[in-house]
Amino acid sequence: MTFKVYYQADKTERPVRENTQSLYLEADSEAEALLMVEHNTDYNIEFVEQLDEKALAYEKQNPNFKLTTF
Repeated sequence: MTFKVYYQADKTERPVRENTQSLYLEADSEAEALLMVEHNTDYNIEFVEQLDEKALAYEKQNPNFKLTTF
């Protein structure tokens, strides 16, 4: 399954919507996706969203779309 993870790059600053970034990754569950990001980054994770086929097709239209691997 593909997940979109919304995060703030710096845990020491308060979250600001305009600074929210996202990454995409493959995982077996939302919990696994969350753990993968927590163990491999210092990001302040805001939300993890599982993408269905339509949402994934839409996200792939973005030229900056790429799956993150750790």
